[in-house]
Amino acid sequence: MVFLHGWMDSGATFQFAVDHLPADWDIIAPDWRGFGGSDRAPESYYFPDYLADLDALLDRYFPEQPVLLVGHSMGGNVAGLYAGVRPERVQRLISLEGFGLASAAPEAAPERYAAWLDSLRETPGLRSFESYDALAAHLQRQNPRLTAERADYVARCWGESAVDGTVELRGDPRHKRPNPVLYRLEEAMACWRRVTAPTFWLLGAESDVLRRAGAESDFETRLACFAEIRTEVIEACGHSIHLDQPVRLAESIRVFTGD
Repeated sequence: MVFLHGWMDSGATFQFAVDHLPADWDIIAPDWRGFGGSDRAPESYYFPDYLADLDALLDRYFPEQPVLLVGHSMGGNVAGLYAGVRPERVQRLISLEGFGLASAAPEAAPERYAAWLDSLRETPGLRSFESYDALAAHLQRQNPRLTAERADYVARCWGESAVDGTVELRGDPRHKRPNPVLYRLEEAMACWRRVTAPTFWLLGAESDVLRRAGAESDFETRLACFAEIRTEVIEACGHSIHLDQPVRLAESIRVFTGD
């Protein structure tokens, strides 16, 4: 099983769910390039590189067997594309609110390229905090469903001590630059139609990701791309299903896998 984290997250934050999965399952949860403990890209970040990283990772750890992919948000989007591009390598697919983005009109391209060029003239930065406790408090303000224990753990996964005594986020600030390439929903859907693995999409009942992804009106159309799919809505849960309801997530994974 491979857990794939979302934007500005890290693989370690799946630990709360993993704690409730069978101990004999072979599980890895890598940090994407430029996030957590992974090296930063030498130049820039191109979304297809995540698919290449996943392909190389499976070659290294699971070269002879298809895997169960569990992806959250950005990780879910990568997993969904990969499962269609390399269907023989994916046994089952679980997406935690990785339902694609809003399709962008081609007319938006000039402004997007201009915004990207403008961003190259500036040095991006990430917010720093006085302490891990301050970062944990910030996380709880952003997500009131996050318990103090989990917030402290996530703060130590996301942050690292700087030379001036503050705590900096462990991510490459260049991730904040706009992507010069517009999102093409039709391309994602073409990949989804090639997925042969049983697929499970999970949503947080209190999440607004469908609205932000522009997927409220065409959610059923997106679902229909998959040959075999089921969905589940997790109550008392926002976008971060693995942090808000990790026990429920683990239970749903076990049911889906037939464990």
